[in-house]
Amino acid sequence: MAKLTSDFFVERLRAWGVTRIFGYPGDGINGVLGALQRAEKRGQGIEFIQVRHEEMAAFMASAHAKFTGRLGVCLSTGGPGATHLLTGLYDAKMDHVPVLAIAGQAEATARGSNYQQELNLDRIFADVGSFVQEAASPAQLRHLTDRGVRIAVAQNGVTVLVLPKDVQDEPWQEPQQAHGFTRSGPGYQRPKVVPYEQDLQRAADVLNAGKKVAILIGAGARGAAVEVVQAANLLGAGVAKALLGKDVLPDDAPFVTGSIGLLGTEPSSDMMKECDTLLMIGTGFPWAEFLPADGQARAVQIDIDPSMLGLRYPVEVNLHGDAGETLRALLPLLRHKDDRRWQENIALGVKAWWLKLEDRAMAEAHPVNPQRVVWEMSPLLPENAIVTSDSGSCANWFARDYRVKQGQRASLSGGLACMGAAVPYAIAAKFAHPSSPVVALVGDGAMQMNNMAELITIKKYWQRWQDPRLIVCVFNNEDLNQVTWEQRVMEGNPRYPATQSVPDVGYARFAESLGLKGIFVDDPARLYGAWVEALSADRPVVLEVKTDPEVAPLPPHITLEQAKAFMSSMAKGDRGAGKVIADTAHQILHGIMPGKS
Repeated sequence: MAKLTSDFFVERLRAWGVTRIFGYPGDGINGVLGALQRAEKRGQGIEFIQVRHEEMAAFMASAHAKFTGRLGVCLSTGGPGATHLLTGLYDAKMDHVPVLAIAGQAEATARGSNYQQELNLDRIFADVGSFVQEAASPAQLRHLTDRGVRIAVAQNGVTVLVLPKDVQDEPWQEPQQAHGFTRSGPGYQRPKVVPYEQDLQRAADVLNAGKKVAILIGAGARGAAVEVVQAANLLGAGVAKALLGKDVLPDDAPFVTGSIGLLGTEPSSDMMKECDTLLMIGTGFPWAEFLPADGQARAVQIDIDPSMLGLRYPVEVNLHGDAGETLRALLPLLRHKDDRRWQENIALGVKAWWLKLEDRAMAEAHPVNPQRVVWEMSPLLPENAIVTSDSGSCANWFARDYRVKQGQRASLSGGLACMGAAVPYAIAAKFAHPSSPVVALVGDGAMQMNNMAELITIKKYWQRWQDPRLIVCVFNNEDLNQVTWEQRVMEGNPRYPATQSVPDVGYARFAESLGLKGIFVDDPARLYGAWVEALSADRPVVLEVKTDPEVAPLPPHITLEQAKAFMSSMAKGDRGAGKVIADTAHQILHGIMPGKS
C-alpha cells in the first residue's frame, strides 16, 4: 500500500517525540486514525487514549504538558468534535503550556458549500492558537507540522492543525525543490535566555537595598526551586506561591507562606502588605489587590515571556530570562542580610497559620467539615503523589489545607479556573507517571458536569498503570458552593436555590457499578480511616464525602465591605442563616478586627 499523507503525518509526530494522543474518533479524522493503526502494526505507533468527550482530551493534553514538561497532543473529528476542544485548549493557553490539537475537517473539495459538519475552524481557533492552519494539499503538511510543533513548544502555546478528510487520504507527496514549495525539518532546543549583566546588577541593587523582601513564585519557577531557596536565604525573604506554583516549594519550609490571593493564606497576605521589596519569578498572578500598593515596594520581575513583564505591578527592573538561569546569574550579586527579623517574623506567622488551619479543619460541621477532608489527606500522601483540584470551593481547601511535600506534584486549571478539569488532569497525570498515586479533589457540581463520565475512562485503562491508585475525592454538599459564597460575600445576595442546588448522586455507588472501589463517608471520625483505605486499595477509588456547604471558603482577610455584604445576605433570608452566622461570623470578625477570635 502506498504511503498516504496521514501516514507521513503520524511519522512526523513521532519524529517530534510525540508518544501519546488523547482523543475521540470521528469520520472527519479517520485517515489519521487509520495511520495510527498501521504504525502500531509496524511497531512504530503512538499511544491513543480514548476519552469520553473531546473537551476532556484537551484538558488531558494540557495536564500532560504540565506534568511532563513536554508537548501535549489531543485529537478530534471536525465540526462539533473540534469545537468541543476549545475549553481545554484555552486552559493550556492561559496556563502557558505547549499543546498540539489535531482536528478533522470536511473534504477540501467541499469547503465553502455549507457541507455537513463544515465549520471555519481556522477562524474558530484563531484566538486560542498561537499557530492555526488548515492543510490544503499533502506537500503543505510537512512544514505545517514542523512549524506548528516548534511554535507550540518554543512559545508555550497552542497549535491547531486542521486536516480535511480527502487530504488525509491522498498519496503522500514530498514537497518539490521548486518555486512555490518549502521544505522544513523537525527539531527544537530551547535556548539559554539570561539578561545582560548590567540589568542583573540593577536588580541586585534593588534587592540588596530592601529590608523586607517578599518573593512571589509561579509555575515558571518550577525548574529553579533550589535557586529560589538560595535567594530567600540570602535576602532573608519570605516566599509566597501563586496557585500554579504550589508544588514548586514544599510547605514545610518555615519561610514559605503558601498560596496568595482569594484562595491564599494570611501569612502571604500580611507579607505583601508589609514588604518594601518584591521579587516575582515566573508568575502571572492576576489579582492586583493582593500585591503591594503602588509606591510601597520596589520590584524586580523574572519571566521567560516578555509579555508578562511589568504586567501586574509597576516593576523597577524587568529581567527577561529563564528563571533558573537568571537566578544563577543573579545570586552571586546578592548580599547576605544579617538582620533576619523579617524572615523570623514571617516564620512565626506561618507557624501560627498552620495551627489556625488545623483548628478550622477540626471544627464541628454538619456532617463533615470540607477543610478536614484535605487536612486528613495531606500527611498520608507519599512523596511521589500527584494532586489535582477542580475549581470551586474544593480549590480553597487544596490551596490552603494541602501541605505539599518535597517531590509531590499538584496542579489545576489556573488562568481559566474551569470546572471539570480535575479528573482529566488526574488521568493524564496517571499516564505520565503510572507509578505515582494520584488524587483528584472534585466538587459535586464538576462531577455532574463532566467528570463522572471520565470514571469510565479510568475503568477502561487503570489496569495498565504500574500503581493502580487513583483516588477521586468528591465533596458532596449538593451545592455549587463557591458561587454561593461569592453571591453572599461579594454581592450581598442570599443563596438562590434555583441556581445553586444540585441533585444528590451516589458517586461511590456509581464507581462500584463500574468495577472501581467506592467509599462513602458522612462521619468525620471515619475520614482518616477512609483515606488510609483508599490509599491502600488495589484499584481506583471514588471517595465520596458528605460535606457541610455552610463552611465558608473566605479570603485570607475580609474587608469591611465584604463583611457588610455577607451580613446583608443573611438578613435577606438566606437558607440556614442562623447556622451560617454561627459558623462564620467569628472568621469575619477576626478578619476585620485583628485581635478578635
